[in-house]
Amino acid sequence: MPADVILDPPVSAWTTGSDLAAVLADPAEDRVLVVPLSAGATAEEAAALTAAGLDPADVLDTHEPERTAGAVTRVSLRPGAHPARRLLLVGVGDGTLDAWRSAGAEVGRATRGLAAAVHALGSPAADVLAAWVEGCVLGGWTSPRWTKDGPVAGVDPVGSAVVVADTDEADDLVRRAVVVSRAQLVARGLAVTPANIKNPAWMAAQARTLADRHGLDVTVWDEKALASEGFGGLLAVGAGSASPPRLVRVDHTPPSAVPTTPRVVLVGKGITFDTGGLQIKPSDGMLAMKTDMSGSAIVLAVVAACAELDVPVRVTALLALAENAVDGASYRPGDVVTQYGGTTVEIGNTDAEGRIVMADALAYADEQLDPDVLLDIATLTGAARIALARVMAPLFATDDALADALVRAGESSGETVWRMPLADAYRRALDSDVADLTHIADGVGGGAVTAALFLREFVGQRRWAHLDIAGTGRSDVDAGVNAKGGTGFGTRLLLRWLEETR
Repeated sequence: MPADVILDPPVSAWTTGSDLAAVLADPAEDRVLVVPLSAGATAEEAAALTAAGLDPADVLDTHEPERTAGAVTRVSLRPGAHPARRLLLVGVGDGTLDAWRSAGAEVGRATRGLAAAVHALGSPAADVLAAWVEGCVLGGWTSPRWTKDGPVAGVDPVGSAVVVADTDEADDLVRRAVVVSRAQLVARGLAVTPANIKNPAWMAAQARTLADRHGLDVTVWDEKALASEGFGGLLAVGAGSASPPRLVRVDHTPPSAVPTTPRVVLVGKGITFDTGGLQIKPSDGMLAMKTDMSGSAIVLAVVAACAELDVPVRVTALLALAENAVDGASYRPGDVVTQYGGTTVEIGNTDAEGRIVMADALAYADEQLDPDVLLDIATLTGAARIALARVMAPLFATDDALADALVRAGESSGETVWRMPLADAYRRALDSDVADLTHIADGVGGGAVTAALFLREFVGQRRWAHLDIAGTGRSDVDAGVNAKGGTGFGTRLLLRWLEETR
């Protein structure tokens, strides 16, 4: 089945200009002029309306546009009388980065299916320009549909988009914002792909394709190699499925790398569908489980984007891929599983499979890759969603400086995280009478915390962080920068953090 709209999501052709009048003088059909409106009237919005042959006072008095972030006022213009067929007045409220990003997302939605858009941004700060473009790209995306011809785009974003901004390095800022946003769209497309198409082998094939396109090294362990090298967690979780598990490694090495260049390893949970195993989920709980591999999609999209962004650190993505199904071979509550590296784990609940596959990948990274930083991301616990809902994600870390850097990256990228404690008082709840560990801390509460404590057992003494995106990784609605389904939350955060890592 073709995967073009998955690995090559439709994105507008973005260019820049510095003279609005000159851009508008170039004839174009079905063009929309987009003018941001701050909380108070500005000379920049007046200049943009004047350049379009409009009287600013007349437009604003007649249409009384709202200026709150994301509010869109549509104005139809007389054909032939103006250089645009439509005018979009878009509120950016108090002018925070989140407000600009949210406003851009509404513009992306409002311009879907149109031929061309001109964004009159005036003289924005660099981070404002990036936030606007990210919002436009993310808001312009719609989830693919699967037809007899394979996956097709729902509605294409606007065909071309020109950012008119008097800002240094506008070309590079726009290019990088598009690369970052497109990476998130790749993660979304992989997440929403139906599970009857997307099994572990399919995900491994997508990883090979992206690696080839970006000149990255890729290694795939099939079930025989996993057994030979002792990846007992992946094998246990995947035992009940007709689609065997996979472990995928993708490496980005910058051209300037030397032996002292930092190495970051990103581990992503890749449960391509989660029935809950023998402790099966209720039917409502299964509906979104095709997105339970979002962590693996995110780390794959991130490492691919690292090549385009010239990220100056060595980055390795590990995709821990399995399907948690029900069969006579399924792993059982009470089983003892031997993880990579030899640690034994008593299975407390077969529906807590994500931490089992990730433990293998984390232990492998610690033992074989010698990372300076080890980070994992996963749709891991319902407790995370209960604690922080769908707005921000819990962050756990063994290093204060690492945690602070990730929090800052989340704030600037608009993907907010909240640091939560690795409370050692809960650690004894992971003790087992029959194995080195149990992976479920019954009767303790704090499920996101105990899951993080379990994962910490497999990272050695590494600087390590864990992002639980069970809440933020899925959206029930098409709103803000999100579309319904998998969100790709964490993609922008990780890329922002990696670009700043030295």
